[in-house]
Amino acid sequence: MSTATAYSEKDMKGSIQKFGRFLSGMVMPNIGAFIAWGLITALFIPTGWTPNENLSKLVGPMILYLLPLLIGYTGGKIVAGTRGGMLGAVATMGVVVGVDIPMFIGAMIMGPLGGYCIKKFDQWAEGKVPAGFEMLVNNFSAGIIGAIITIVAYLGIGPIVLGLNNILKTGVEGIVNAGMLPLTSLFIEPGKILFLNNAMNHGVLGPLGIQQANEMGKSIFFLLETNPGPGLGILLAYWVFSKGTVKQSAPGAVIIHFLGGIHEIYFPYVLMNPVLLLAVIAGGASGVFTFSLLGGGLVATPSPGSIFALLAMTPRGGFIAVILGVAVSAAVSFLVGAFFIKRTADETSEVEFAAAKEKTKTLKGKKEVNAEINKIQNTKIQKIIFACDAGMGSSAMGATTLRSKLKKAGLDIQVVNKAIDDIPEDAQFVITHESLTSRAKEKAPHAEHMSIQNFVEGKQYDDLIRQLK
Repeated sequence: MSTATAYSEKDMKGSIQKFGRFLSGMVMPNIGAFIAWGLITALFIPTGWTPNENLSKLVGPMILYLLPLLIGYTGGKIVAGTRGGMLGAVATMGVVVGVDIPMFIGAMIMGPLGGYCIKKFDQWAEGKVPAGFEMLVNNFSAGIIGAIITIVAYLGIGPIVLGLNNILKTGVEGIVNAGMLPLTSLFIEPGKILFLNNAMNHGVLGPLGIQQANEMGKSIFFLLETNPGPGLGILLAYWVFSKGTVKQSAPGAVIIHFLGGIHEIYFPYVLMNPVLLLAVIAGGASGVFTFSLLGGGLVATPSPGSIFALLAMTPRGGFIAVILGVAVSAAVSFLVGAFFIKRTADETSEVEFAAAKEKTKTLKGKKEVNAEINKIQNTKIQKIIFACDAGMGSSAMGATTLRSKLKKAGLDIQVVNKAIDDIPEDAQFVITHESLTSRAKEKAPHAEHMSIQNFVEGKQYDDLIRQLK
């Protein structure tokens, strides 16, 4: 493979990841609202746990108006701050009025578009507004642009998005009716290993699931990516059949993955032996088949993908289908994974495990990581920022681990976890997974950056603390 081809593939992968994270970035900050809607739906609809005709009136307005408007606001805010968020919400109103389906796709289009329009106007008007007229211009420019873009959305963009939504719905129904849904694991499981899990779950499957849940009271789409079974099977296989450091680390990884819902923890274990992709694909497909066969589904996206979150989002009468689907996927993944792990158990060593973690690197090498750590010797670090896609999962886990080690070392340094897009520009020191480091550097170009492969591995934090001391 030529160097140009390698760079082209890297750029393409980076672009796909960036676009996927942009989509998921509009949904993830609003997951709490989706869960609130899911709980109200599960409790009060006619087939819910405690049917209530009066309280069930909340379900329709929340999914038709509240959730799309939140997505539109967040998309506009990502592009142009609070002012962009306001325009994004106003523009989204143009696609949600007059339709009887949740317009999440329309919100993901109009939100950023509204933010982009006001951002471009503000750039054009900068320095041209007479003193004393700033507030007048700001308010009326937002009002005029908002009115125009909302009307355009209502008359033009809304019908187009509605047509696209109907085409997509027909295609999805065709896949489901043909019994081909388990084949989605061929794309979902490898995509997760490439850290596209949040993009697929919150950017694609979540909106499809919300629409289906609104019609049927539950959706299998909420289970396709969040199912912890395939990863659990891999970790259990390593725990039983591997040796050395890998075997010792597996039990802790099981707890973090299955109970905590941090799926990223098992990715290095698959990359250590890439043939294990067959195990997670088999596990995922068998789980989806079981969910489909038994009519399994959830009322909203479980976040994080913990077994507790799955059960909390399970509607009445659906626990057997969900639990069996997770169990079957874990068992299949365990059996297939065990076959390959037993064949290589004697060859796996601590060095190879560390080398496997290196395979998760997409942009930066180990030498560069060490160089970044060495740079902090001449800097007084007061705050360390852990960052991940949402700022709630792996970064929170890493921040907790480092915070504990700093306290034991007697270092008074604040450690906080943030979403990538919320990294402050004046950040001093930022820690991210290596696949996210380039994005972190764009957000905080003047900060020192450290790339890591595993948020709970202790040695990398010990090295950092030695440098800080």
